[in-house]
Amino acid sequence: MTPELKISQIVGAGYDEFWNCKKRYRVLKGGKASKKSATTALNFIFRLMKMKDSNLLVVRQIMNTHRDSTFAQLQWAQEKLGVSDLWKNTVSPLEMTYLPTGQKILFRGFDDVLKLASTTVSKGYLNFVWIEEAFEIASEADFDKLDLSVPRGSMPDHLYKQTTVTFNPWSESHWLKKRFFDNPSSDCDTFSTCYLINEFLDETDKNVFERMKRTNMRKYRVAGLGEWGISEGLVFENWEVGKIKTEESQEYKWKSFFGLDYGYTNDPTAFIGFRANPIDKQIYIFCEFYEKRLLNCDIAERIISLGFAKERIRADCAEPKSNDDLRRLGISRITPSLKGRDSILNGIAAISEYKITVDPKCVNTIRELSTYVYSDTVNERGLRLPKDSDNHLCDALRYAFADVKLFRPSKEKDQDCRISDEAKNLNKRWDI
Repeated sequence: MTPELKISQIVGAGYDEFWNCKKRYRVLKGGKASKKSATTALNFIFRLMKMKDSNLLVVRQIMNTHRDSTFAQLQWAQEKLGVSDLWKNTVSPLEMTYLPTGQKILFRGFDDVLKLASTTVSKGYLNFVWIEEAFEIASEADFDKLDLSVPRGSMPDHLYKQTTVTFNPWSESHWLKKRFFDNPSSDCDTFSTCYLINEFLDETDKNVFERMKRTNMRKYRVAGLGEWGISEGLVFENWEVGKIKTEESQEYKWKSFFGLDYGYTNDPTAFIGFRANPIDKQIYIFCEFYEKRLLNCDIAERIISLGFAKERIRADCAEPKSNDDLRRLGISRITPSLKGRDSILNGIAAISEYKITVDPKCVNTIRELSTYVYSDTVNERGLRLPKDSDNHLCDALRYAFADVKLFRPSKEKDQDCRISDEAKNLNKRWDI
C-alpha cells in the first residue's frame, strides 16, 4: 500500500497564504534559495490535478530559457508529488499534458508578445498564468498586453483567474515595485520570502549566504533576504532594463564592442557584448555569458557559437597566455585590455557619461549593475575605489569601452563606419 503523501512535508513552512491565495494577482518577490520557484511549481501541479478544466500558461522574457528553468522545475514537482506517470511532457512543442483529462501547461516568451497574447487551449479554460523571473520583463506595457488577453472570459464556479508573478527584486526602480508593492490594488496579494525559511538547506548552502553577508552586504540584502535593491552608492546609476531599436538611417551612430574577463574556480568567466552611440551617449548591452570552470577551449567555443569570432574583443591583459590560446583557437582579434594608473576610475567615469540600457536576457549584467558599489577604500589621492567583488561583467564592459573612444561615427560610407552585411546579420540575429 502506497503511504499517504502529505503536501506540507514536501513544501515546508512559510507559504501557507501564498499557496491558498485566490486573488487576481499573486506576486512573490524573494531571495535565492527561498523555495519560491519550487513552491510555485508544486502549487500549480497540485492545483491542475485538483481543479478540472484549469490550464496554465508559463511565461518568461525569452522563450528558450524555459527548458532548463520552469519546465525542469515543473518536472521536478511532478516527481516530488509522485505523479510523473500521470503527465506527458514534450519539448517539441514544449508543453505538459495531464493525461487523465488533457489539461495543459503551455510555455511562451515575451519575445513575441502578440503571439503570446493569442495563446489558447482546446479543453477547459486558460485561467492560470505564471510569470517567472518577472524582473526580466522590462516593459509594463508588455505585461498589460498579456494581462488583457490571458486569462480571459468568464469561468465556472469551481475555477478562478489568477496571474502569479515571481522574481528577485534587484532594483527598486523596476515597474513591479510601483505597480504591485507601492500601490497594490485590492485584487492583489504580495509576498516576500528569503532563504531563512527554507528548512531544506544544509550547512554548506547556508554558508554561501553567510559569506555573502560578510563580503557584499548589498547583494546579501537582495539575493539573501529578498529586499529591494537600492541605487544609493552604486558605481553605475544611469542604467535601466529594456531594449533599443534603431532605424537603419541611424545605424551610423552605433558600433558593437566586446569585452572578456577571465575566471575559473572561484570567479566566473564573463563575456559582454554591447553597442555604443557616442553621439547620443547611449550604451545597449545585448548579450553575455557568465560561467565558472570554463577552459580556454570552452570560451572560444562560446564566442564562436555566438558569432563573434571575428570581432575585436578586449580581454584582461593580466592573462597573456589565455589571450594567446584564444587566438590559436580562432578568436583572432583578441586584444589585451589597457591598464594603468587610475584606469579603473577613468573607465568608470567615461562609461558614466552614457545612459546604459540592458537587454532583459542579460540577467547577470543586471545583477552586477545592481550590486556594484563603491567601497570605503581610497587611493593615494583620496578617491573612493569600487568594491572588487561581483564585478566581472562590469570589468569586461570597462575593458571594451576603451575602444569606444576610438569610434568616430560618420554618415559617410567609409571603411570604418559602413554598415556591413556582417553587421546587419548581427543586428538581425540579436534582435537589435
